[in-house]
Amino acid sequence: MKYSIFGESHGPAIGVVLEGVPSGFELDMEAVQKELDRRRPGKSTLSTARKETDVPKILSGVFQGRTTGTPLCAVIENEDQHSGDYEATKHLARPGHADWPAHVRYEGFNDYRGGGHFSGRLTAPLVFAGAVAKQILAQKGIEIGAHISSIYGINDAVAEDKDALLAVAEKEFPVLDDACGEEMRQAILEAKEERDSVGGSIECMVFGLPAGLGSPDFGLNVEGVFSQHLFAVPAVKAVGFGAGAAFSLMRGSEANDPLYVDDDGTVRAEQNNAGGVNGGITNGMPVVFEVTMRPTPSIARTQFTVDMEKMENAELELKGRHDPCVVHRAVPVIEAAAALAACDVLDIG
Repeated sequence: MKYSIFGESHGPAIGVVLEGVPSGFELDMEAVQKELDRRRPGKSTLSTARKETDVPKILSGVFQGRTTGTPLCAVIENEDQHSGDYEATKHLARPGHADWPAHVRYEGFNDYRGGGHFSGRLTAPLVFAGAVAKQILAQKGIEIGAHISSIYGINDAVAEDKDALLAVAEKEFPVLDDACGEEMRQAILEAKEERDSVGGSIECMVFGLPAGLGSPDFGLNVEGVFSQHLFAVPAVKAVGFGAGAAFSLMRGSEANDPLYVDDDGTVRAEQNNAGGVNGGITNGMPVVFEVTMRPTPSIARTQFTVDMEKMENAELELKGRHDPCVVHRAVPVIEAAAALAACDVLDIG
């Protein structure tokens, strides 16, 4: 299923067009809303104070409660914009943001308010599309779970149990170990107090993908398909599958995943350092990856930058409402991207 996201952070609405949705599928809109609520801002001191209800309105692709098979279009209204916060600094490129490359790419005509089309606000329609994909995958026995694996060097417990990982979706702060979560919360609040921000990482697992999907070739490689979806999520700066960067610390005898045939005749691995993929093809184990997310670039500290109108050096002091950390709100976003990637790997649509 291919999707296209439209809208700007401070425009009237944002939305998504999702193509390739199978016809006759009955959408559970309560489940869709639940996914959107997991991402929604304004729920705690750990997030931006911007308050949005994030209730989607379906414009096309559903008739009498079932998908038609034609493009599914949904919009989410923006209800709490403070656009004036950006007027005084509209010519100043915010360090860490896409302001400068967007200014060059779109010749200065892009909407600068709140990051415009480059804002994390645009992850709401992505979650909608992912929620649809999740429901379709569930019919095939495929489930997706994720948790915060670290924030500012504070690590969560290792995800070893499928049920425990899936249960994280019910938590306000999506970690396996709540004690670790409390340490992460304090790190976020400390950064906020110091007019700064922190980054972190999210581990995600896709359960139920059969062996043999994908190809070593460009465009069909499973890790490549997932990475393309994941790097489309704002703030994601690194993706690692299985052991990821830790492979550099291993010998082959440690890195290899010994195989065996289980009682029902299925080939399994004793461990999953490969992250469920070998040679660009699924091996039947859960597809496991971790994404690294940068600290929120919008901070209240004075920063050096350039004035894009005068083309001279300048200083920037940002006002407005910003997340001191985006990682905890991004967990359902990463799950959504993984769901859409899994649909691609399965060639749904």
